[in-house]
Amino acid sequence: MSVPDYSSTVERFTGFGEAYNQARPSAPTALADLLCPIAGCDRPDLVVDLGCGTGLSTRYWAERAKAVIGVEPTASMREQAVQAGGANITYRTGYSHETGLPAVSADLVLCAQSLHWMEPFATFAEAARILRTGGIFAAYDYDWPPFTSSWEVDAAYIACMEHGRQLERECGLTEQLPRWDKPGHLERMRKSGQFRFVRESLLHHEDEGGAARIVALLLSQGYIQSLLKQGLTERDLHIDHLRDVAAFAFGDGVKPWLWSVRVRLGVK
Repeated sequence: MSVPDYSSTVERFTGFGEAYNQARPSAPTALADLLCPIAGCDRPDLVVDLGCGTGLSTRYWAERAKAVIGVEPTASMREQAVQAGGANITYRTGYSHETGLPAVSADLVLCAQSLHWMEPFATFAEAARILRTGGIFAAYDYDWPPFTSSWEVDAAYIACMEHGRQLERECGLTEQLPRWDKPGHLERMRKSGQFRFVRESLLHHEDEGGAARIVALLLSQGYIQSLLKQGLTERDLHIDHLRDVAAFAFGDGVKPWLWSVRVRLGVK
């Protein structure tokens, strides 16, 4: 099974690990309560986090599993994850289709906000290889952006997203970038033949943030960083407008945020 050249994806996520780690949400609180009963284990022996980035999704399992392994190809992201530590967590260089992990060794294999950057069928095959019988593969994605308690902030953020995506296309930054659409995850899991049962579940995750974090959240997006690397300014990307709207709405405080999370899971 052939896989694409991921060098452009690795470059896309290089150089802003610290900002990414500070702004992005952690795994949804209820994730373990959803997955562990289906996998038949209260405390998994091993959880593998594919495309783990800075380890936000990996660290969630530190107190919920006996051992956790994060697999990440981007050095700056992985270095940020290692700095955060975790007694039962290890990180390794690798790809979702080629982890180097032993067969039949994991209870859970996860992709947190990352499956759309991975060749799906090779990823499913590798997940099935390292999962024990009855183990769970789960890919979960947040609907973006969160509900921030201010529709004006949400609208300004969405406008920045749409503007940034348009500029990304105009600059030709998507032409050599392998990417798969998120809505297609579930059907591709079914078609892979790697899982006995496949379905989608929805979770909500409560969070909070203020003006600084909503701007940092936008700056944690790979396409925004790619445009900044091209020499565009925050003004070009309309980030100055988002900053002003958020400052007016939030002041110096924080407000509740609500994330919607789509979990696509398969039982080996």
